[in-house]
Amino acid sequence: MTTPDRPDVETVDSVLVVGASLAGSTVATALREDGFTGRVTVVGDEPHLPYDRPPLSKAFLQGSAPDPWLVPEPDALDVDWVLGTPAVGMTGRSVELADGREVSADVVVIATGARARTLLGADDLRGVHTLRTLDDAAALRSSLATATTMVVIGAGFIGAEVASTAAGLGISVTIVEASTAPLSGPLGLTMAEVCVDLHRANGVTLLLGAAVDSLEGRDGAVTSVLLGDGTVLPADVVVIGIGSIPNTEWAAASGLAIDGGFVTDAQCRTTVPGVYAIGDCARAFDEVLQDHHRSEHWSHAVTQARRVARSIVGAQPAPSGVPYFWSDQYGSRIQFAGRRQSTDSVRVVEGDPEAGSFVAVYERADDVVAVLAMNNARSFTRMRKSLGA
Repeated sequence: MTTPDRPDVETVDSVLVVGASLAGSTVATALREDGFTGRVTVVGDEPHLPYDRPPLSKAFLQGSAPDPWLVPEPDALDVDWVLGTPAVGMTGRSVELADGREVSADVVVIATGARARTLLGADDLRGVHTLRTLDDAAALRSSLATATTMVVIGAGFIGAEVASTAAGLGISVTIVEASTAPLSGPLGLTMAEVCVDLHRANGVTLLLGAAVDSLEGRDGAVTSVLLGDGTVLPADVVVIGIGSIPNTEWAAASGLAIDGGFVTDAQCRTTVPGVYAIGDCARAFDEVLQDHHRSEHWSHAVTQARRVARSIVGAQPAPSGVPYFWSDQYGSRIQFAGRRQSTDSVRVVEGDPEAGSFVAVYERADDVVAVLAMNNARSFTRMRKSLGA
């Protein structure tokens, strides 16, 4: 098979995917769906088969969802799974694994994702968690089973969803957020305030503009969080949700351009021929914004993976589509699609934020460029389609 966008990679008989979560597994699945019959190898640092992350902060924590496997019948894909073995180096299209093996292929797709940021001393105390992996979620679920008080550090989407889940389990929750306007980056100040109000409406304490000084413990277990102003917050469980770091260090000597992620063009091609990067670890060029951007949303990873698979088999890649994400909090579904900029205006076009169900549009020079909805899936879907999503 030929790749029209990479004339220097004339024949593709083998594909190596480095990373076995959503983006990586979607590439493998899409390759088979697109008719690729060559060898596909998927390398993953976790011992688990690929799984879906969104349930980890919600139903899985509640104990109301099964293990969220993405590939329920792995043998049907005819893929060589190399799991529990991280990549530690890369030269050209050859990847070195931690066990000393070297795996090569005609095309390499990097999908190594990102890891959770943490705080100094967090690893020294039981009951302190980040939430990124299935094992993280299982450990947190175990801690929640006996907890009465929890402190969430960070009011982003992960922190908000964990707080929502814990509050639903009857746990007293306090969120500590350094910013005075959490979620204003993706949503803008006005709409972010609507979403933030969900916490208080559901009995969760939200401390904005607050800095964490240290985590306090006794007998090796966390007991409280000390804030910069001297406030002490009792905590049986602490969840740190302060962002992520793309997993790029393993390929630092590869010659790939790395700047806050693996830098790629709009087709997810890196600076090394025959090597793509997708998902949370990649900074792809956005042809609309005319800038490189790293996105950690589920839909973004799936779209990139499918585009790369089509490119590998020589098919015309599908349009990149409009960015989309959702978040489930306190029984409400928040959905967003589009590309918002800080200078865009926003107005509610349906429903009422105070009633908990509405649709708002973001406008730029009289054009609708993004849409946000809460508990209004039907109108949101219609308006999202009008954006080309």
